[in-house]
Amino acid sequence: MRYQFKFRPYQRRFLRSLTTNHGKWDIREGIILHLTDESGKVGWGEIAPISWFGSETLEQALDFCRQLPGEITDEIIFSIPDELPACQFGFESAQEWRIEFFSMPHTQSFSALLPAGEVALNQWETLWQQGYRTFKWKIGVYAIADELEIFESLIHTLPAFTKLRLDANGGLSYEEANLWLWTCDNLKANGELAPEIEFIEQPLPVEQFQQMLELSMSYETAIALDESVATLGQLAACYQQGWRGIFVIKPGIVGSPSRLRKFCHQHQIDTVFSSVFETAIARLAALQLAAELSRNNRAIGFGIDHFFEQEDTWLQSLWNDL
Repeated sequence: MRYQFKFRPYQRRFLRSLTTNHGKWDIREGIILHLTDESGKVGWGEIAPISWFGSETLEQALDFCRQLPGEITDEIIFSIPDELPACQFGFESAQEWRIEFFSMPHTQSFSALLPAGEVALNQWETLWQQGYRTFKWKIGVYAIADELEIFESLIHTLPAFTKLRLDANGGLSYEEANLWLWTCDNLKANGELAPEIEFIEQPLPVEQFQQMLELSMSYETAIALDESVATLGQLAACYQQGWRGIFVIKPGIVGSPSRLRKFCHQHQIDTVFSSVFETAIARLAALQLAAELSRNNRAIGFGIDHFFEQEDTWLQSLWNDL
């Protein structure tokens, strides 16, 4: 199949800076793709890289788009190198674009992202009223003593039947990871009427995989890998090294959707699909993958709308330009 190809870079400012162990993030940049096949059918895709998370840079993605001809083929799309995982996702999503037969999951199926620090104590209630019942809170950003104190307040404030995920973005030391896991196990052991701590996400840096494997076997509180499995190559490597815990998959940067499907069907891994702060274009493709491949009824990490202005008008003008 041949396609007429157009692309357009974009920038979206966060309503408030997103603060993680990786630093502050103020502007989401990416590329919207537009393919028209020989029958006139239009497909939309999006390249939304996060270079510090393991994908290509925006400039590398732009360079790739700029060197392509105005007409491309399936062969070009399926031969995008693994060094460009966000490009793989964007082009394959555009090539298989479909919006029929898909209903948006209910809010209760989403995990809402809480900001780091004390701000979380003031924001969860608004998100609760919007229907969220699973929350993710960033840790490893401030001093651990301060975060444990806020955590104590948070678990006594959240309704008991909610779920809470703690996301360290690889920012804890081995000793701090042990302390967090011990604290969460102790909460469960005491039988306190508190939210369920579903898992701690990426407690240690990527290069400390073996330590995370050991920790996962030493505590009852589950560990989920995130940065360690940012791309398909990393995901496969961690599986081969024995990881059978939770895999957080960010479709926007993991790589080829067709190869991801094959891997998930073959190995039946425990997945949590998660956002890369993409627009509705990539989000639709990501949610379709999540609906197809999710197991164990885990909430998907796409509760991030409160970080941006409504995108309808902005996105419509971007589409019109293409």
